[in-house]
Amino acid sequence: MPTIQFRTDATTKAQAVEIFHQLGITMSDAINMFLRQSILHGGLPFELKLPRYNAVTEAALREGDEAFANGKLKRYSNTKEMFTDILAKDDAGEV
Repeated sequence: MPTIQFRTDATTKAQAVEIFHQLGITMSDAINMFLRQSILHGGLPFELKLPRYNAVTEAALREGDEAFANGKLKRYSNTKEMFTDILAKDDAGEV
């Protein structure tokens, strides 16, 4: 069987080896699975794309979603409704 060599940093290798160990496979098994899946898919066996947002923005979006799900945020039908509510709170000294 031919040998394939590749380079990676020590941290990436150690993390991958640990994951593969937990799955009961070797690095060689994992690479062979990747190559076979690439052949079956006619390309990479996963979608390759840049993240839409940076990590800070992603965290802020998740925080907003969680706050809304927990009833801590209010949703408005339109901007007029939102500003009416905000101004009413401001007049009442709640803001």
